[in-house]
Amino acid sequence: MIAASMTGFAQEQPPIVPGAVWTDTDGNPINAHGGGMLYYAGTWYWYGEIKKGDTWRVPGSNWENNRVNAGGVSCYSSKDLLHWKYESVALAPDKNDSTADLHISKVIERPKVIYNKKTGKFVMWMHIDSQDYSYARAGVAVGDKPEGPFRYIRSERPNGNMARDMTIFQDDDGKAYHFYSSEENQTMHICELTDDYLSHTTNDHRILVQRAREAPAVCKYNSRFYLFTSGCTGWSPNAASYAVADSIMGTWTEHDNPCRGTDADSTFHAQSTFVLPVPGETGAFIFMADRWNKNDLEISRYIWLPLIFNPEGMPHVQWKDEWKLSGITGN
Repeated sequence: MIAASMTGFAQEQPPIVPGAVWTDTDGNPINAHGGGMLYYAGTWYWYGEIKKGDTWRVPGSNWENNRVNAGGVSCYSSKDLLHWKYESVALAPDKNDSTADLHISKVIERPKVIYNKKTGKFVMWMHIDSQDYSYARAGVAVGDKPEGPFRYIRSERPNGNMARDMTIFQDDDGKAYHFYSSEENQTMHICELTDDYLSHTTNDHRILVQRAREAPAVCKYNSRFYLFTSGCTGWSPNAASYAVADSIMGTWTEHDNPCRGTDADSTFHAQSTFVLPVPGETGAFIFMADRWNKNDLEISRYIWLPLIFNPEGMPHVQWKDEWKLSGITGN
């Protein structure tokens, strides 16, 4: 069972309640939207967008360009995935230079952090954009500790390609890959990172061509790669789909919605952000998603659900009003 592999796990663990208000160990609501996880030295670190203050709509937008001032990236830590300690603002926004990538008027989204064993550095990639989303770039920062502070380096368009919604996947061999929505969000790209994870190589692969998918989240199971995405409908939820490949730079085959149960056709009124493999448990994953509140982004909620593979290798995300980590492999 999963509980046996988690240090400090209580015998009677509290349930995970998808969509509830989740608080940190100080009692404050967790503010880590569009997030990602890093497991390092027996601790999980949760990074996410800090969404604080009034939600407003960018003037002149012909779509629901609702936003809050960019608040930077938060970091929380946990030994058991249930109790989260607030660590820091891992990457702070810039409040003074309106031309800076990290200025509060800009967009800082979907931060993902991986550890580079060769350099001993923690590397954060994120989507960086202008108010009207025309900048379409990927930003990178580096830190000496998982909780930061991270030092922002630069942003770039990978091999000249637009880059918006994204995730980073680190394979078993240490190679890292940037998955990003490109070509006006119509096509997904996968680009291998350099050995230090700080730049893109020219090994850039187009997948899901003209399928208009975003919110990528990736995992590996039985030597196959799985990519979960959402459609491009702004803040409004839609049905997820997934794609499978035997090789990360090979052919990806798209499949229908993996979600099951109440409101599966809207991904439970949420949008994918990360798939968390649970250390010590073969085939145990957590599907992480955001339930956006487009009129008050600060109070957007988190949806975590068990991701289970059947014997044929098909993934299923089953809605549960509440569930316990110790039962994930039996669901």
